[in-house]
Amino acid sequence: MQYLTFSDLQAKLGGRGRTTIYRDVDMGRLPKPIKIGGRLYWAEADIDAAIAAHAG
Repeated sequence: MQYLTFSDLQAKLGGRGRTTIYRDVDMGRLPKPIKIGGRLYWAEADIDAAIAAHAG
């Protein structure tokens, strides 16, 4: 499974801002991050599925 850092996630979402990304997480439009050590990561497959679900 591939994990994305926050900067990877921002790039994948077209440069979306930090506040907007966390708002989307809170509203359920993006999956919650996984904490590994002291950092947050997002599963790339989950992000791709969320993008596909909201592309319609």
